[in-house]
Amino acid sequence: METQDIAFIFNTFSFLVNGILVMLMAAGFCMLEAGMVRTKSVATICTKNIVLYSLAGILYFLIGYNLMYSGVDGGFIGTFSPFDVVDPLVETSEGGYAGASDWFFQMVFVATAASIVSGAVAERVKLWSFLLIVVVLTAIIYPIQGSWTWGAGWLSEIGFSDFAGSTIVHSVGGWCALAGCIVLGSRTGKYSKEGKVNPMQASALPLATLGTFLLWFGWFGFNGGSQLALGSVADASSMARIFCNTNLAAAGGVIVALILSQVLYKKVDLTFVLNGALGGLVSITAEPLAPTFLSAILIGGVGGALVVFCIPLLDKLKIDDVVGAIPVHLVCGIWGTLAVPFTNTDAKFSSQIIGILAIGAFVLITSFILWYSVKAVFGIRLSEEEEKVGADNSEIGLSSYPEFIK
Repeated sequence: METQDIAFIFNTFSFLVNGILVMLMAAGFCMLEAGMVRTKSVATICTKNIVLYSLAGILYFLIGYNLMYSGVDGGFIGTFSPFDVVDPLVETSEGGYAGASDWFFQMVFVATAASIVSGAVAERVKLWSFLLIVVVLTAIIYPIQGSWTWGAGWLSEIGFSDFAGSTIVHSVGGWCALAGCIVLGSRTGKYSKEGKVNPMQASALPLATLGTFLLWFGWFGFNGGSQLALGSVADASSMARIFCNTNLAAAGGVIVALILSQVLYKKVDLTFVLNGALGGLVSITAEPLAPTFLSAILIGGVGGALVVFCIPLLDKLKIDDVVGAIPVHLVCGIWGTLAVPFTNTDAKFSSQIIGILAIGAFVLITSFILWYSVKAVFGIRLSEEEEKVGADNSEIGLSSYPEFIK
């Protein structure tokens, strides 16, 4: 067998296996969100997560992939056409990997961005209105901004660097989530007129913990697969380093969140610890290859600290983010992208700042337009009575824990 054929096989294998790991993150988001919402909203959250994953796949085939990758050529947008893989019966190893494997790996990333929004706006958004948001986010908003860097667009031309998507995936989901939380408003009873925060009990912290572990596990595919090759010794060595740095950053986020929650609140808050892990993971995603092991721990640790400080800040601003998606994915995504030049000497702070601002402005503005448009035409929020009885009862007629629901 020729060396070129061997590289083709291993590169394709990497896209497929790492894509499967990223797909497992859909289960992680589902379990995390199911554990963090109240019992009367769990079945609805599960419905949203499996449907949004399916929508992302179909729309990324019909519109998203070529809009992101076809004919960008240093510009701002690709082409509006369905994905068309080379006939697998005649595909050769000259391309370096099977075309369908690349589509699959890229598709599971767009589903991740949509999942981020789901948890933030949970318990008060209408199911069908939310799914319409997902359609536009996955078909139009995500691919256009993604084309600017990963599609060889204008941001790649100025040297913006985001290895696996701290900004391109995670901050995009975070910006859309922020717009949604502002337009929707908080859950009924979350904040008193005096500004007091009324905690709303999570349905199952064991589920939330399981979801975090699943996300951590899937992140090895998210970052490792973004090496985009496994056909050489150098690629295999790089992927191993990426796996290690990813793991250490998450661990750093956990330990910092653990210590800070004890110091600031005189007790350990499990939700801070879980989000500390995710904050560390998001932080390392922009550059998981270049850092030393110690640097990875520090980068993740800063992410864990940001989560602990930003979650209470959102409450002060009366922005009701049910799962902490905005601090984890938006704030830590920005931090991780800014941190790239500390370990990657090819990256420049000026380019990183331009990329963060450009993508942030585009996604936030288009998200506000999208949320307000859906609100005006279809409505986006459950009524006070529907919210009181729970989304499960009012939206889908099922309960995850019927023995606890009166």
